[in-house]
Amino acid sequence: MGGDEDTTRVARFRLARLDHVSLNVADRTRSIAWYADVLGLEQMNEPGADDWPVFMGSFGACIGLFQAQSGPAPAREPESAGLRHVAFTVGTGELDRVREHLTALGVEHRFEVHGNAHSLYAADPDGNVIELTTYEVAAPPG
Repeated sequence: MGGDEDTTRVARFRLARLDHVSLNVADRTRSIAWYADVLGLEQMNEPGADDWPVFMGSFGACIGLFQAQSGPAPAREPESAGLRHVAFTVGTGELDRVREHLTALGVEHRFEVHGNAHSLYAADPDGNVIELTTYEVAAPPG
């Protein structure tokens, strides 16, 4: 889709929801432990082979982990093309508990304010950035 062609086509179907995000990881056993310990995601299945996913979490908040079939991914510059992050929402008051949990585990993270949302960002063992965000922030005093 480029140039001067008409791009007003409308899909004749409707997406229901995002099912899962799949990641190729260097050491799937290590990643399973990280997603369980750091994010509390439960392993949902046992894969029959490396090219079968291990699903972590429940659908709607699910990561599929595949064992990478080749060497490590090439380094990417920040903000370059590609996956930026995977975001999960947390409820009211949960972000402080998330921060305490990440700190207790020694997981490096950063906090950002996005106007109507507050977020914590942490990288998994393969450098995939995970965002934990809430839209349930207190209004500024005033």
